[in-house]
Amino acid sequence: MFIQTEATPNPATLKFLPGRIVMPAGTADFPSVETTQRSPLAQSLFGIAGVTGVFFGSDFVTVTKDGDQDWHVMKPAILGAIMEHFTAGKPIMIEGAPVAAASGDGEDDDIVVQIKELLDTRVRPAVAQDGGDIVFHSFQEGIVYLHMQGSCSGCPSSSATLKSGIENMLRHYIPEVVEVRAVL
Repeated sequence: MFIQTEATPNPATLKFLPGRIVMPAGTADFPSVETTQRSPLAQSLFGIAGVTGVFFGSDFVTVTKDGDQDWHVMKPAILGAIMEHFTAGKPIMIEGAPVAAASGDGEDDDIVVQIKELLDTRVRPAVAQDGGDIVFHSFQEGIVYLHMQGSCSGCPSSSATLKSGIENMLRHYIPEVVEVRAVL
């Protein structure tokens, strides 16, 4: 098994590509060790010193590290944990465990449907290339609230992505949108 790695715009995250499907549908975000009960792989990765976050995309795993740690020290252990997990045939997620939806839940009015469509078709594929995801949270009084995951969470360029990229695009296509904000 050969696992490729890619740098992301966030220096605290690294993207690992195992060459196979990680999440057949949706994504899974593990911002702390306490959130890993539903994933044996996330639990294993959090067992490595310095790991502070794990995110699963369709064909990648993004790992976030503590700022004091060095990728050259951590990377071999992370590669080993991912390789061991896949070669042993262990599940990524425990059966019946909830998986994050691609977008917010609930009934949607026409504006929310348009927002989600633009996010799904134009934004999410681009941020997935950088090892992250942006999930619709809500739309209230002209403000779109988005949850940033994976390498997007805490990324130094995430504010610019939200304001210059996503906000401008949504305002262009949907006049009712006046602002985009990140939710934690």
